[in-house]
Amino acid sequence: MRYKEFVIEGRNAVLEAFRAGKTVDKLFVLEHIKESSMNTILREAKKQDTVIHYVKKERLEQMSETGKHQGVIAYIAAYEYATVDEILKKAEEKGESPFVVILDDIEDPHNLGAIIRTANLAGAHGVIIPKHRAAGLTAAAVKASAGAVNYTPVAKVTNISKTIEELKDKGLWFVCADMDGTTMYDLDLRGAIGLVIGNEGKGVSRLVKEKCDFVASVPMFGDIDSLNASVAAGVLSYEIVRQRISK
Repeated sequence: MRYKEFVIEGRNAVLEAFRAGKTVDKLFVLEHIKESSMNTILREAKKQDTVIHYVKKERLEQMSETGKHQGVIAYIAAYEYATVDEILKKAEEKGESPFVVILDDIEDPHNLGAIIRTANLAGAHGVIIPKHRAAGLTAAAVKASAGAVNYTPVAKVTNISKTIEELKDKGLWFVCADMDGTTMYDLDLRGAIGLVIGNEGKGVSRLVKEKCDFVASVPMFGDIDSLNASVAAGVLSYEIVRQRISK
């Protein structure tokens, strides 16, 4: 995909983005470069815990839209990220049991945007995504959310498993989506809950699945064996909605 205005190329431009407090999702740097100006950029990136990828010149040339990258390209988040505490506070302010959607390495920004949109409509209080190996709030994700990012906070965390543990300590329990799980209609999905959706190809990782209290499957009767990640998120989110509003 093309990130257009959310890509910044060149050393001065990237450094100014960091110093201006912009949220840099990912930084791509020419490998083996040792110049002082680049070291300054790397220091700023590490202060903000930005994901840094060291790549070959050919890769940067392919990514560059201007041809003037000077060995560095930054992907800027289109929206600011929230914190997990801010998501929980939103539930508290509404007087509702927390409902969060956690994404375990969703890579397609269109899927991310679609899930944020569904989360908003289903009344989820926020979405949590991992910092590494996953789509962030790029222009494509924001567009696919159809404006939902303006209302549904998205938090980015370093470790999904650890975040689940921390939220369990605050009273949430967790269900993840997997075709080998218990049919979702046979599970009690009420109360303070986190719904975990896995990677488009690999599903929920083993470590994250082990942290979940339940594994839910969506009944399927067709000739293929899985749903698109954003569709699975929608189906399970609305089963949670159904159980929340049922008497």
